[in-house]
Amino acid sequence: MDLLLVILGLILCIIGIIGSILPVLPGPPIGWLGLLLLELTEAIPNNYWFLGITFVIAFGMFVLDYMMPAISTKKFGGSKAGAYGAIVGLIIGVFFSPIPFGFLIGPFVGAFIGELIFNKTESKQALKAAFGSFLGFLASTFMKLLISFIFLGFFIWDVISNWERFIL
Repeated sequence: MDLLLVILGLILCIIGIIGSILPVLPGPPIGWLGLLLLELTEAIPNNYWFLGITFVIAFGMFVLDYMMPAISTKKFGGSKAGAYGAIVGLIIGVFFSPIPFGFLIGPFVGAFIGELIFNKTESKQALKAAFGSFLGFLASTFMKLLISFIFLGFFIWDVISNWERFIL
């Protein structure tokens, strides 16, 4: 049973890394589920503090991921209309875009349109706000990847550190 949990946990950690790039999958929470499965094995000593802290990190990153394009749009001089446009653009880009990489283009276009139409911003400032949205998306993707790779590292470390318990 332990071997099955380890294999499934490893698969979830790898899917978590993939999900850090694809916005359809919540990368860090899936990677956390891999850590949870590993902790459920009899070979690994349970560490509820570790699970609790990594859960808070995974959940916090999940929430922050949807807020980063809006936050960075505001930092680059965008208004609430641009921030909301970035969020709407991200959702449309992910689910309704036939264009590959719509999740990259969506927040940019959404912030740009939000600034131009709803805030009556001149195109240069709207473009700056849209660029901020794009940078926010890249920053959140980088943070998700970092967290997911750290989760995979914890997973591998735990398996290697307790390998003799799996063999017995």
